[in-house]
Amino acid sequence: MSYAYNGFDAGGKPITGTIDASGAAEAIEALRKRGIFTTSVQATDAGVASAAAIVRGGHAGLQDISQFYRQLSVLIATKTPLLQALIVVEKQTKAPSLRATVGELRRRVEEGESLAAAMASNPGVFDTVARSMVAAGETAGMLDKMLASLAVLVRRQLTVRRQVVGTLTYPVILITVSFCVVIALLVAVLPQFAEMFKSLQTPLPPTTKLLMWVGEMLRAQWMFVVPVALAAGFGLFRLVRSPRGLGAIDAYLVAAPRIGPMRRSFAVASFCRLLGTLIDARVPMLDAIRLTRESIRCKPYADLLLTAEAAVERGQPLADALTNDALVDPAVTAAISSGERSGRVGPVLLQVAEFMDEDNEQFMKLLSTILEPLVLAVVGILVGGIAISMFLPLFDLAATAGGPGGAP
Repeated sequence: MSYAYNGFDAGGKPITGTIDASGAAEAIEALRKRGIFTTSVQATDAGVASAAAIVRGGHAGLQDISQFYRQLSVLIATKTPLLQALIVVEKQTKAPSLRATVGELRRRVEEGESLAAAMASNPGVFDTVARSMVAAGETAGMLDKMLASLAVLVRRQLTVRRQVVGTLTYPVILITVSFCVVIALLVAVLPQFAEMFKSLQTPLPPTTKLLMWVGEMLRAQWMFVVPVALAAGFGLFRLVRSPRGLGAIDAYLVAAPRIGPMRRSFAVASFCRLLGTLIDARVPMLDAIRLTRESIRCKPYADLLLTAEAAVERGQPLADALTNDALVDPAVTAAISSGERSGRVGPVLLQVAEFMDEDNEQFMKLLSTILEPLVLAVVGILVGGIAISMFLPLFDLAATAGGPGGAP
């Protein structure tokens, strides 16, 4: 990194310039050996590095963040000083955006801030859960263990996300391609058949008339249909992303007959894993519940944790505060109650989350096995129905021509 400095040489003459060093302290020491007494040293390429990261690297993903926690944990566990560990991790980090973030952490730690305080300057990368666990680790002298726990937590979140995305990717691609094929049939292929039907004066079945009407509307009114479709899609996207829309969708999914159990299982596993990690990291119970509530995305469970937080603050056991058969399986609250009696709430919550993750993984594999042929069947019926509707008048014409009143 390049540092700009101002100071005086051995003869008292003012001097300015730049020097490359891994940190401000190293730059000052290098200048002192040259006989230069500095009055100010300031990094010159911090902004450039951040801008370059934005241009080159994009946003740091969960895998990069997990790798950062793991590497830093290993280095600190081997008694490497925090500042030196950050320097090593910064050099090893490949994602440009995360490398710039680690560089900022290093500079702040070099200036005397704690790691948790330095992480607070990047809330988009390090959330409140990560900062709280790091602060607890620094206070208790267990920073390496807290970082290792964070790495496991982030990896588990990444695994769940990959399972969901992997299960839904193929059906979504198939539906998108099928939609494009249907539009092409209606707009480009059906008009050719329409002209032939007119020339043959063939009576058309109702389904063929409907397809022809839809195709004509799309061709004649595309300048209105396309903007309306885009506006509707954008409005739906905004509604789904809004807190009110997300809350309504979550409430529906949690209560839905077939989807509900799966959604509840994922949500319970998520908050058990997060709450268990925080409690196991010796974060106070109320703080752990609050941080879990702020981090969880499913609104019904966020509301449940808000109620639980108030109940625990009044002195109720956590298991009683989480009792809600519509959201949490009684077996889960029974396990939490057992953990409270034995003083092992954190490990019990993590074990519950592990069991539920295994069940969810098996369910996602089963869903993937069922969903792909189901989507193929629906798409096949749709495209096949359109094709049959296009050729049905020709079949009728051929049957009429080959009948008793047909050609001699």
